[in-house]
Amino acid sequence: MDIQEIQRRLAKPALQLIPGGFRPSGSDEESWLGRVFLFREDEELPRNSAGETLLPFAQFYLPALPFHSPLLEGVRVLTVFVANPFPEPLEPMGERWLIREYRAEDVLVRKDLTAPGAFLKPFPLKPEAVPADFPLWDGGGVPEDLEREILELENSGQIECYYDLVNHCYQHKLGGYPSFCQSGIDVGDGFEFVMQISSDAKINLNVVHGGSLMFWKHPGSGEWALYYDCLLYTSDAADEGLGV
Repeated sequence: MDIQEIQRRLAKPALQLIPGGFRPSGSDEESWLGRVFLFREDEELPRNSAGETLLPFAQFYLPALPFHSPLLEGVRVLTVFVANPFPEPLEPMGERWLIREYRAEDVLVRKDLTAPGAFLKPFPLKPEAVPADFPLWDGGGVPEDLEREILELENSGQIECYYDLVNHCYQHKLGGYPSFCQSGIDVGDGFEFVMQISSDAKINLNVVHGGSLMFWKHPGSGEWALYYDCLLYTSDAADEGLGV
């Protein structure tokens, strides 16, 4: 198998989401990190069973973004809330993290709600297409048959290593592949990667030690999954400070 065929089989489109660098328009059709202002009339900021407010992490207005995911088919607005400290990796959604999905028939209103302890700096997002995002080598999503082909290219001297062939977007993004710090994991049968929010000093976010919050969705059940790791993950990592 030649290099071009390997690249063709691995490549996935992605949309990098760049915070700030322009004046917000004030439109409901803008996407944000660190801010959520669209709710149903009867909704407030979500709380856990102890009454603690989950923090607004992101609001995406999907029709205005030049990216289409079958996993988000029919979703107009998607909002993300996460607790401080973080939930455990792969903890079920609801108590310490929550995604709300809104469709065309949902009537949304603007609410300026304040979350105690919110630390993310809010920025509107500028989308930038990533024509081809590739998986990381160690457990990132390279199929076994392609691993063998790539190792043969290395052994024959045609390439020095896998990363001579590919690029990977580590920033905030929709689509593409997850940015694992450690070996990749299987979040569950049938789940497909959707998006990530990455460590970023500009928005005052450090995911433990420079990691990313990575989100998957099951196309059948609609269930979401959240995972994160870091270079030096320990059992106490979820209790460490999140802001930079």
